[in-house]
Amino acid sequence: MLLSYPEADLSQDLVAVEQVLCGLASVPAASQLRRVAQWLGSMEQGEAAKTYVQVFDLSERVCLHLTYYRYGDTRERGMALAALVEAFQRAGFEVVPGELPDYLPALLELAATSATGTAVLGEHRVALDALHAALVELNTPYADVVDAVRSVLPRPSRRDRDALRQYRADGPPSERVGLEPFAPPEFLGGHNLLQGGSR
Repeated sequence: MLLSYPEADLSQDLVAVEQVLCGLASVPAASQLRRVAQWLGSMEQGEAAKTYVQVFDLSERVCLHLTYYRYGDTRERGMALAALVEAFQRAGFEVVPGELPDYLPALLELAATSATGTAVLGEHRVALDALHAALVELNTPYADVVDAVRSVLPRPSRRDRDALRQYRADGPPSERVGLEPFAPPEFLGGHNLLQGGSR
């Protein structure tokens, strides 16, 4: 919820977040998440929404779609998205048609209910590190949320660190020819929401 667009019921969402955090008092990352929740709670919904757009929609290096960091807009990204759709299906979820399956808030929902989601997040450690670095550069509290996620994942490997350095130097890969078939239409779209028998 803390990485999702602040909707009209933001205050109710933050109450739910605080209730969850009260049960996680012994988890080191809980204090980071509470700081972000309090920061969001200090704003009116409209101000919080405007801040969200400035951070996540207007910043070139900030993207909540994790496959973008590794693949950019290339054919390989289409295959990675298809693999994620299969991962959601194995866990009993369906990706809403027209939505991308690599949207971080949706992957966090998956991780909350399935070990598959945690494994997927681990596979995208480089993307999470790149996202965190970009948010730190913007000096936004949203960096604390991503850092909290990173704190419960295995430490990055040397290969991960090398990949992160390359991304920060060059940005995501690009491919300008023949992009039309890069993924089926149902994998292309905006933010991902889940639906499934367990929801």
